[in-house]
Amino acid sequence: MASIKVTVIVASNRAADGVYEDESGPILADGFRAEGFAVTGPVVVHDGAEVGAAMRAAVAAGADLVVTSGGTGLTSLDLTPDQTSEVVDYEVPGIAEAIRAAGLAKTPHAALSRGIAGVAGRTLIVNLAGSRGAAKDGLAVLTGALIEHAVAQLHDGDHERTA
Repeated sequence: MASIKVTVIVASNRAADGVYEDESGPILADGFRAEGFAVTGPVVVHDGAEVGAAMRAAVAAGADLVVTSGGTGLTSLDLTPDQTSEVVDYEVPGIAEAIRAAGLAKTPHAALSRGIAGVAGRTLIVNLAGSRGAAKDGLAVLTGALIEHAVAQLHDGDHERTA
């Protein structure tokens, strides 16, 4: 399979406004590049309609995987999962569950993430919480065989058979 195309989107109102520099996006972009993926971003946008538009643009540009960072909490400004639900055709709950499980091994706060994973066309979209730790946990789950197999499936590849 050709190199997997990944777009990293950071949903952070304060980072988009220049209040502080996002740290999770570079961790994700560098981590996916280290795996040999072709990475676009991180793109830093406001949560809400802007993150939805950024996801739609990445899908239209042919990304195989879109990973968002931030906007998954419980505040009224955390809108990334809601926007993602409007973009995806269907959810893949096991991925979000695996990411939360990885985080829960380190902090009970991981249970507060409303992040989802789903498919829009032939693009897998995965929401991560906006912390450095969540970025590292997400990379641990997403890199390797999981994403390669998911992308192959999205392009109608067959299941690998073992003897």
